[in-house]
Amino acid sequence: MKRLLLGIGCALLLAVSWLAALTAESDAQRQAKLIEQAAAYTQDEIYVRAIPLLEEAAGYDDKYTLEAEEALKDAYLNMMDQSGYARKYTNLLEKQMARKDAAPEIYAEAAEYYLEVGKESEAFAALRSGIEKTGSAELTELYEDTRYAFKLNRATYQEATAICNGAIQVKLDGFWGLANSAGELVVPCEFDAISTFSNGQAIARQNGLVIGVDQNGNRVALLHGEAFDFTNFADNRVGLRTADGWVLADGNFYTGGSPLQDLGMFSNGAAAAKTGGKWGLLATDGETWLLEPEYDGIIQDQLGRSYAQNAVFVRQGGAVQLLVDGEAVGEAYEDARPFADGWAAVKQNGKWGFIDTQGTVCIDFQFDDALSFGQHLAAVKVGDLWGYVSLQGEVVIDPVFLEAGSFYEGSAPVRTADGWQFITLLEFKKGAASI
Repeated sequence: MKRLLLGIGCALLLAVSWLAALTAESDAQRQAKLIEQAAAYTQDEIYVRAIPLLEEAAGYDDKYTLEAEEALKDAYLNMMDQSGYARKYTNLLEKQMARKDAAPEIYAEAAEYYLEVGKESEAFAALRSGIEKTGSAELTELYEDTRYAFKLNRATYQEATAICNGAIQVKLDGFWGLANSAGELVVPCEFDAISTFSNGQAIARQNGLVIGVDQNGNRVALLHGEAFDFTNFADNRVGLRTADGWVLADGNFYTGGSPLQDLGMFSNGAAAAKTGGKWGLLATDGETWLLEPEYDGIIQDQLGRSYAQNAVFVRQGGAVQLLVDGEAVGEAYEDARPFADGWAAVKQNGKWGFIDTQGTVCIDFQFDDALSFGQHLAAVKVGDLWGYVSLQGEVVIDPVFLEAGSFYEGSAPVRTADGWQFITLLEFKKGAASI
């Protein structure tokens, strides 16, 4: 009898379990029901009641998880004006992007949202991650379309030079100072002239004195003697024009070497120098000639730099020739700009194009003026206005500026109707990195 009762009990228990299994909802069914209930609320714009239902539905890992997540993101977006929902939305985006099979559309959605709310670093990180994981042509196109968008910064100056070592000479109310690459003053505009930085020091003229100043504008050195002019400061070397000619000095104004007729700015260990009526390249010791002084001229940029990538352009007999490691490369040109960080601008038949250090034409001669490449962009003049061209030869920032300088750390000086201002690429704003 006991065995019979035990058997009946087990059978009843099994039947109850089987019946419960038949009547129990699956996760997918539960998801579908929650999504349906939430839809009734969202249709009436009652998002505060829809969100908990959708969050529960999205918590299941089943058939309708993605549908629940998409509905949940829409609900979060409609509640953005209330605290906490922006974080919920971005957390869900990050969760979706972290999946191995994440679709390219998720990365595009994230990038567009981050750009809209001013989080450029996150936007470009999402695009780069999506391109790397999916190889999507659409994401690559979005990245290329977006990376050249820029913000015009507020600072405005009367004059500005080229950016060097993260700083730029700017003029305001008749006096010169130094700004960072975004145009924010780091040394006040209170000097009659000021050089570029070298190891945190610049050379300046104030009240008739030539002095060294630090990044706060404090005096750190004083020239005991007369100098009528000075070059930009680099590699702890500065040229001083004295009654005897140009002499080479360090940051404490200790001089050495023989007087010269003219002197440029040191860059990459050399500066254009003139003696005996001819130009060459002088090393930082002030005695060694990397290129013997036998040329009619050496091409220099606005700051006086001439030597980069082991290359220099020399002028001889009305023509300009590229020299690499002292050897002539390629054909002669009408004019050129020194190499900076990539390809150099050269002029042929009245138009400007770009070459590499092998003399190969990388972008055809088509512009009315140009500066050499820096940070994968080069300033070019089309008609009367300046814009920027990419390494692919495409004008990616329209010619709308009266003048334009080269990019450094994502920013460049441009002259508008209001004066000299600075543009910063959104890709570099707040530290976003490039690829």
